Amino acid sequence: MNHAPVESVDLDETGWLLDADSKEPVPDHRLRDYFAEHITPPTWATDIFVYVHGWQTSPVSAHRTAERLMTLVHSNVATVPARYPALVDGGFDPWCVVVRWPSSSLVTPAGYRRIRDRAHAMGAGDTGGHAAHILGLLLGYLNAERGAPGAAPLLANRDGQYLHLVGHSFGCRLLCEAVQWAADAHFDDTLGWSAVGLSPSRPFTADSMLLFQMAARRDAFLSLFPYILPSGEHNGAPLRGPIVATYSRHDRATGFWHLRAERQPGIGHSGIGPAPAPMFTTSLLPLDERYPLSALDHCFVNIDASNVYVRGRRLNPAGAHSDHMRPESAHLLLTLANYSR
Repeated sequence: MNHAPVESVDLDETGWLLDADSKEPVPDHRLRDYFAEHITPPTWATDIFVYVHGWQTSPVSAHRTAERLMTLVHSNVATVPARYPALVDGGFDPWCVVVRWPSSSLVTPAGYRRIRDRAHAMGAGDTGGHAAHILGLLLGYLNAERGAPGAAPLLANRDGQYLHLVGHSFGCRLLCEAVQWAADAHFDDTLGWSAVGLSPSRPFTADSMLLFQMAARRDAFLSLFPYILPSGEHNGAPLRGPIVATYSRHDRATGFWHLRAERQPGIGHSGIGPAPAPMFTTSLLPLDERYPLSALDHCFVNIDASNVYVRGRRLNPAGAHSDHMRPESAHLLLTLANYSR
């Protein structure tokens, strides 16, 4: 098993891609070339993770957080391999791309609202934001470049490279905006999946989506992301697996503050509320317990992490909002990857 490297891409306050060297915006006509030059899925990788960080995270911290998550993933596979039989039998070598964006502010209710508004502006095209477009193109590029089943001899598993989406806090909103944008976009370089079947030229879609402590209204999948699933004339976002969201009553950022900012608690505090499909709720399990497929095989899954996500830095009024870097979180992520096989 290789040590999982982490690559980074950076967005400005409008959600546009920045050149890693010059820190200048990448011209529109150069976007795909830039991805090809800087973000190349290695042939040894079996699973590609795209991680979008949340509030109050510097670029250096975002990279380290993604590295820490991948370290936890490796440690779990080594510690309890029997929990992930499909990964052990078929081989598992993850590779991660972390999407970094300007999310820092004062740790106050006003600072929280400021980044909430920025995340919305970055992701929503009607406000001039570009994050959904850029992330949609990134996902489409990764989808097109990852190994196909026909390239099995190059890979550690027979089914090609799997694509998993992971977000935290406001990063979850950017991720959801991106995959929803990809559902309606009519470009060759976005993910190509529809309700009537997979496009023959695009044998893959995103295999799982895990949202840690999402900073959005409980009804966000009705009010903000209504086309995550197929609906009417919309094909829905290119997702194979479930939308899984963790929550903890100890998350004050999406509880106390969100309640005052938007008149209802956030998903990270109370879980996904009204949604366009049935909801299943279960608990975040310890490493010695295996998630049954029946607990995760739903369109929407709430994961109650209130007994695990309990810590906050001293005097930090956000509570346990950022307490998701735990072995139990990696256990959930690995289970989703395991059931994607």
